[in-house]
Amino acid sequence: MIKKQVVTLAALTCITISSVSQAESLLGYVKGAETLPEGATEFVQTITYRRDKGKGNYDAWNTKTELEYGVTNRFTVAGYFKMQAIDTEGLIIDGYLPKPIDDGIRPSGVEASMKYNFLSPAKDDFGLTGYTSFSYDWIDMHSGQDKDKYSAEFAMLGQKYFMEGQLIWMGNTGLEATYADRGEIANLPPGFDWPTEPEMEIEFQLGTGLSYRFLPNWFIGGEVMYETEFETEVGQERWTWFAGPSLHYGGRRFWATLTWFPQIAGGGETYPGQPSGLHLIEKTKDEIRLKFGIDF
Repeated sequence: MIKKQVVTLAALTCITISSVSQAESLLGYVKGAETLPEGATEFVQTITYRRDKGKGNYDAWNTKTELEYGVTNRFTVAGYFKMQAIDTEGLIIDGYLPKPIDDGIRPSGVEASMKYNFLSPAKDDFGLTGYTSFSYDWIDMHSGQDKDKYSAEFAMLGQKYFMEGQLIWMGNTGLEATYADRGEIANLPPGFDWPTEPEMEIEFQLGTGLSYRFLPNWFIGGEVMYETEFETEVGQERWTWFAGPSLHYGGRRFWATLTWFPQIAGGGETYPGQPSGLHLIEKTKDEIRLKFGIDF
């Protein structure tokens, strides 16, 4: 009887772990350490809605279309195509938001990434993966104005299964280095500061989250993310804490994750009259993200 229970438990554990072994995103922002199997391909679409800077009107949509390929069981590569739309009114921020804009969805950037798995979450006691990405954006995601931005991100991704795979922990830490060069804008308000000299930025990121399977194929989770950025002339430009819940569905070939990610604290540079206790120049009060993927 005991032997039968052990076999049954082992089988259930394998089914649970294999259901999330295709590198699907259990959370909206914190990444897992799993990589794709050799020869596997995955299509992933990410849609992020950012809203509310505490004054006036600010609504922005960002999309990222991804194609991911498993070169080996440990090494995964991916390519991304980005688009965005921004609608702002009644909000001018010196040096950041020069004028109202209402642009429909348009191409904004490209990106490539690599993941190498050192320890497998499913086979080892702890999962550990190195992550690197390189991106080029030609539209500023905050203002919608022309801005050439070259970024390189380096991160370590951790993951661990608990309760025979029913509870999953994920943690990320990383650095992003950016070179940015803004385009000139005609007819700015008198005295408005819009630097066009190239800037260098360094961003540190730290995130963690849990995801719990409460029904077959269904997971509920929560995650928290800290970010801080240091810029050429101002030193520490900003810091923020975001935290929120996620709902994930993972099928055999299709998965989807919905995340609400409000800003709970922030600081750094501010604009006159903004609400206190938050950073609302480059960030917003709320983000909502939908991710879905299809395995081939």
